Amino acid sequence: MQSIFQNIYKHPLLPEPDLQSIMHLHKQVNFNKGDMILRSGCIANEYYLLETGLVRAFVINYNEDEITTGFFTDGEIIISPPSLFQRIPSQETLQAVTDCIAWKIVFDDFQQLYHNLPGFREWGRLWFSQQLFSLKQRSLDMITETATNRYLKLIKEKPQVIQNVPLKQIATYLGVTDTSLSRIRKDIVKTTGN
Repeated sequence: MQSIFQNIYKHPLLPEPDLQSIMHLHKQVNFNKGDMILRSGCIANEYYLLETGLVRAFVINYNEDEITTGFFTDGEIIISPPSLFQRIPSQETLQAVTDCIAWKIVFDDFQQLYHNLPGFREWGRLWFSQQLFSLKQRSLDMITETATNRYLKLIKEKPQVIQNVPLKQIATYLGVTDTSLSRIRKDIVKTTGN
């Protein structure tokens, strides 16, 4: 259990006693495959450290289609930042793709840590910066990279997505049709022999 906290909350300004205080405010929760963790239109009141499992974020577009906007895998934070921090209804739905073990911290406890532990504040700033850079890179990839390259990047960075998520959901995440994704997969097999 402790390793997930050490990995996620890793920061030079967070000494062991502070890490223990942070751990104390998290509660273990389990989600079954298909469980809705946060529904669109609801306000997030917590975030989760994902110890094991896979979660996807999705929205319903103007055609009433589900469009996958992100995946959360082992060792990541399951969160809807605008909803949690701006206290507004979430546009996204967060759903367990597999059975999951996670550690929940509620907003009020997060606020307590943020105001009382300088190292936690610094960790939060660093985490948000990394999220901003990641989001910017994903936006650039959608414009500058081919669908094949985006798929290969997903395989490399999050192989559990490829193993556990239906092709249609992966296709919407990559911004392609499921027919195009099937063709991309066949071309990769031809090229690599895998």
